[in-house]
Amino acid sequence: MNHSDKPLIRLCDLNYSAGGRKILEDVNLTVFLGDFMAITGPNGGGKTTLLRLILRLLKPTGGVVEYFDSEGRPTNRLRIGYLPQKNMIDSRFPITVREVIASGLMAVKGLSKAEHEQRIDAVTELIELTSHSSQPIGELSGGQLQRTLLGRAIVSQPDVLVLDEPLSYLDKYFEQQTYKILEQLAPGRTVILVSHEMSRIATMANRHIIVDHRLHECHGTHHFVPCDCD
Repeated sequence: MNHSDKPLIRLCDLNYSAGGRKILEDVNLTVFLGDFMAITGPNGGGKTTLLRLILRLLKPTGGVVEYFDSEGRPTNRLRIGYLPQKNMIDSRFPITVREVIASGLMAVKGLSKAEHEQRIDAVTELIELTSHSSQPIGELSGGQLQRTLLGRAIVSQPDVLVLDEPLSYLDKYFEQQTYKILEQLAPGRTVILVSHEMSRIATMANRHIIVDHRLHECHGTHHFVPCDCD
């Protein structure tokens, strides 16, 4: 997959500390329009923190996060779909599968009611949860909840898709289905994906990032484990 030379997100001299501990330091990274960026690294190395800084859900201790539109002009907003780690979701909250997916359309303007419902129906079918659409999320398996969160992330047809361990809790069948969904979505879209399972993702991504408090971009031909990278 080839990216353009147009920057979409730029992290400049980024640092983040919490509880007196440095979590990320000296991070400089440009995400280009059309990138499929695979991110890996050890537990506690700062991968999720990096995503939350990119999403502006956290404020950096130092440095800046810049957004650009498709023409390369600075902007304050990007249309981003985000799949957080499942353990960040309170499954006791009384909301159904359909309502979770629909929440991904809250910031999308100009859709008719019919278009709104059609998008939700299409995504619910894509993630194979049509028969569970009215089920509260507290009654779902871990894999079903993960698929629901994926549905919420993609229903807005975002320009940027940010996925934090999207394969967690999935059985082998839906892991393969998720790869197929990502392959369908990736053309014309920017994807930033954190995963420990890099064997298949590595073949889909055009950039490979290792995060261990600092950031290293891997340019080797094999990306299964960090020591294979040059």
